Amino acid sequence: MAAQERILDLGTMANTTSGKAATRLYPVRHYVKVMLLISFSVLVLDLAISIASIFIVKQQSTRYLQDTADLYINRINHDFDYINHYMGWTLANDETLNTMNAYRINSIEFLKANENLHKRFTELQKNYGQEYNFFYYLKNQSYFLNCAPISVTYTDYRELKKQIISFIDDKELYEKFYSKWTPVLVNGKYYVINIVPYYNRYLIGLISADHLIRPLRQINLGANGYASLVDERGISLTSPVSNSGKVLQNNNGVFNRLQPRTTISSEFTSATFSAEMVIKFGAFEKIMIAQLLIMLLFFIVTSTICVVMLFFKRRVLGPIQSFSENLARINEDGQPADLRSSKLIELEQANDQFKDLVEQIKTFKIAMYEQELEKQQIQLDYMKQQIKPHFFLNCLTSIYSMAQIQMYQEIEDMAMSTSKYFRYLFQNGEDFVPLENELEHVRMYLEIQRQRYRDAFIYHIELAEQAGSVMLPPLVLQTFIENSIKYAISRDSEVQIKLTVGRCADEEDTELTIIQISDTGPGFPPEVLEKLHSGLPLDQTKGTHIGIMNTLKRLEYLYAKKAAVSFSNLPEGGAVITLTLPDQQDLSSGMERSL
Repeated sequence: MAAQERILDLGTMANTTSGKAATRLYPVRHYVKVMLLISFSVLVLDLAISIASIFIVKQQSTRYLQDTADLYINRINHDFDYINHYMGWTLANDETLNTMNAYRINSIEFLKANENLHKRFTELQKNYGQEYNFFYYLKNQSYFLNCAPISVTYTDYRELKKQIISFIDDKELYEKFYSKWTPVLVNGKYYVINIVPYYNRYLIGLISADHLIRPLRQINLGANGYASLVDERGISLTSPVSNSGKVLQNNNGVFNRLQPRTTISSEFTSATFSAEMVIKFGAFEKIMIAQLLIMLLFFIVTSTICVVMLFFKRRVLGPIQSFSENLARINEDGQPADLRSSKLIELEQANDQFKDLVEQIKTFKIAMYEQELEKQQIQLDYMKQQIKPHFFLNCLTSIYSMAQIQMYQEIEDMAMSTSKYFRYLFQNGEDFVPLENELEHVRMYLEIQRQRYRDAFIYHIELAEQAGSVMLPPLVLQTFIENSIKYAISRDSEVQIKLTVGRCADEEDTELTIIQISDTGPGFPPEVLEKLHSGLPLDQTKGTHIGIMNTLKRLEYLYAKKAAVSFSNLPEGGAVITLTLPDQQDLSSGMERSL
């Protein structure tokens, strides 16, 4: 009764305080400011969404352009590989070049062979484009000539001839040009060449860098976007022209640096250069402006709603303010006043529901307060039971006896085990601890007892996989292990103590932890086992069974009666205790549903 009166006093004080706070009224302009603040927050949120939308659109467009560029690069790689193979096969297997190399330049055989070679590469040029140029060079005769129509100027042709002959005379020809399309600078313009050697004769493939990049320039990369070829040093190999046809200015200006851009690079498999596309979109930024205009419209609508709120002040806000005042007038018994003057049936229904809610809250507070007192009392009794001075004194006596016979290693083990045991016992104040920590504490306890009883018992602990992180109340297993040590050990035969931990799920898919503790001792007396099965309390007048009863109460409280403990005897002799504990998260969700 004292606890209930205290709860009622606290509830009355809280209701009085809340009544004073509820009497503070706000003018309509306060709510208008709140709505304006909300509108501004929505505008900022929309700005963030706009930026995110622009980023997503850019990312998708970039991915599309990357795929397009990869398709083109793959096609060029295929063309390069085929042309390399074709030129190599021609040098090694076609008798035309052998004939040209064997006869003089002005002979009929040479001219016929040259005509045949010209026809072959003209057909190749038709298949892969007029932009490709093909030349051959006979080193023995110092003869250099095109073997297909060319698309370069005569000035560039002469310079190309000079450079190609110098490349052929270079000892590193194979490393630089064999099966590699390499850029060369000719009269301020870059070409991409490939030299295929075979003994003293060579075939050369050539294409302008601008011609090679031309298909990528047909892709829309923005007004100032451009595509180019770059070498291994990052130097552009193509003319500075944007995809819209404008000549690009110097990109080092402040405006160009600040302008948003996206760069896409694609590598050629058989070349010493790569393709690079720089995207400079300006249209996506307009999405933000469009969304800001939409939010401006939202802001106007919000302002209109504020005006409408002023108009409906008397019909809506007035009754609501009256409802708030009546809620604040809670009498000493905590009952809210009736709203007889209100013309809104919804407010009257809300008042009735509020009165019922107050009653439920009071009842709940009293139940929780009494339950908390019971919990504290159970925990106090449990801790009193766990602090056993005679156990500590027995440990010290054992250490003293070992010291007398100079068992130094056993003293070290006993002292360390005792230290870990009492450190865990006195420092642990949580309701739940990991199972692996509890098992380690049990192991320390059993090791201490083995130092005392020597070969009187052996123990075995089995832990299922992934069960070590399961949470359970501390010192629960300790109580049942102590019971086995106290009643099962004798000097006549060696006792076996076994602790197994398993995992399973019930019919409702609730994860359960199954813990079984067994020994080969005499088992439970029939009268004790009968009381345990029927749920009756054990006799604690002589200071026995206190630990078991406190543990059962703790489990009942902490698991909301969802934990199960069963006691039995084995047919061949010995006691068995089985604990079925639900997981902590399943327990929490079940309690929330019940509340």
